[in-house]
Amino acid sequence: MDEPDLRRGNIFAALPSNRNAEHIETLANIGHGELQRIVSFGQCTADGFWYDQDHDEWVVVLRGRAKLQIEGSRELIALGPGDYINLPAHTRHRVAWTTPEEPTIWLAVTH
Repeated sequence: MDEPDLRRGNIFAALPSNRNAEHIETLANIGHGELQRIVSFGQCTADGFWYDQDHDEWVVVLRGRAKLQIEGSRELIALGPGDYINLPAHTRHRVAWTTPEEPTIWLAVTH
C-alpha cells in the first residue's frame, strides 16, 4: 500500500531570496487542479498582456497588497490580506501592481 503524501510546511516560511522575479510553487495537486503559493516582490503583468486561462482560479492574498484589472473594466480591484477573488475560466485579467515594500504572498487554487 502506498503511503499518503502528508506534505506539510508553513506558507510564510522559506520565502525566495530572489526579489527580481515572481515565484510560483505547487504545494499540492488536488483532483484536476493545483494549490499554489505565489510570491511577488513588486512584480506586475507586462503591459498589453492579459491572462486568459482555460481553468478557473481562486486566489487569496495572505500578506502584502495587490491590484488586479479585469479586461473591459477601468476599475482596479485592490486586494489585501484576507481578500480573495474567483476568476472563472477565460476571464481576461492582469496583475496591475503588487507592493514592492514587502512580499505579496498569494494562495491560488486552480481547477
